[in-house]
Amino acid sequence: MTQELGDVDSLVRQRLRALRLAQGLSLGDLAERTHLSPSSLSRIENGQRRLALDQLVLLARGLDTSLDELVEVQEDEVVSNAEIDQSMGSLRWHLRRSPDTLVLRRRVTGPPPAPKRMRAHPGQEWLVVLSGTLTLLLGERRYRIETNQSAEFDTMLPHAFGAEGGPVDVLMVVDRAAGRGHRDQPDG
Repeated sequence: MTQELGDVDSLVRQRLRALRLAQGLSLGDLAERTHLSPSSLSRIENGQRRLALDQLVLLARGLDTSLDELVEVQEDEVVSNAEIDQSMGSLRWHLRRSPDTLVLRRRVTGPPPAPKRMRAHPGQEWLVVLSGTLTLLLGERRYRIETNQSAEFDTMLPHAFGAEGGPVDVLMVVDRAAGRGHRDQPDG
């Protein structure tokens, strides 16, 4: 991955403007936070003024971000392909920027679970139902999660999934510990 200095310069300027606008800040608002003039900020954003390290530090603080995040170069690879996980009957993706996080897409076809099928393991889990209706047993409670609804829980609570009225497609975001727990116990 090589990127020309001009590309980095342009990327940083774009980020500065995008962060300012995303936070609803005018040039005047940011000027108050950074002690730089609004005209200087405008020239920085538009590429009419050289980017100086001391100004970047002030701008990062004023925009409530880190200098690293402001100047970090984007990886060339932004598209990744799913891996097929036969043991879980799912597709999975590893997030490059969050290596401890796993994204899984599962098709749940079994009936609503019985309490004896519940399992617990370390970790955190968030899921969204893409289609169908999922039954989630979580501890002593039963939840019905429909299309476009989500759930988030600590996987140390005994839990199990089942499909209600037909197959259910679920997108799950799990931490590494929860991912290991599901690989070791494909039913839950």
